Amino acid sequence: MFGKLLTSFRTTILLSLVLAGVMIYAFGSTAPGGFDALFWQAVFRWTHVFAGILWIGLLWYFNFVQIRVMPSIPAELKPAIGKHIAPEALFWFRWSALATVVAGLAVMFARGHAYAMEVLSFGLAQGLTEDQKGFTLMGIGVWLAIVMFLNVWGVIWPNQKRALGIVAVEDDAKARAARTAMLASRINMLLSLPMLTSMAMYQTLFG
Repeated sequence: MFGKLLTSFRTTILLSLVLAGVMIYAFGSTAPGGFDALFWQAVFRWTHVFAGILWIGLLWYFNFVQIRVMPSIPAELKPAIGKHIAPEALFWFRWSALATVVAGLAVMFARGHAYAMEVLSFGLAQGLTEDQKGFTLMGIGVWLAIVMFLNVWGVIWPNQKRALGIVAVEDDAKARAARTAMLASRINMLLSLPMLTSMAMYQTLFG
């Protein structure tokens, strides 16, 4: 019975979300402030982390696996990837990028407009004093994530639509689009580790 349930991706992910929802409710029920503003900040953070894992995981899948392996795949098998796997992966890739950024901004503003302004201005909003320099490092991560998000929607996705034939173009334009999308994806991969370093180190050292 349980094995049959797990054969369905939709059922598995919905059940996982339900279980996560129960856990989130349990945290709200036991937290000192209950379902207060801090609780919702935690919900936004959970959403940010969940979407971020999906986004960056797919970014790394494209770069660690698909782009590297594609040249060695026999020509007769490549259409299956271009017509079935890549479009599906790109769907989750671009929408998880949007969800990650929106949820991240929600976390930031839930901590107060003053905090958000410090982060977005690299700690310059109230003058870059010694105690503001942590905001500089966090701000770098936030702006790197925003640049990566804009790269996904403004460069990678439009060019992938041409490269995969979702938008009809000439063969030479399709080849140029594929290369542009690959290079843009590599830029995001390049930025991903500095961005994650900023996020993780700031949360651990500054809270």
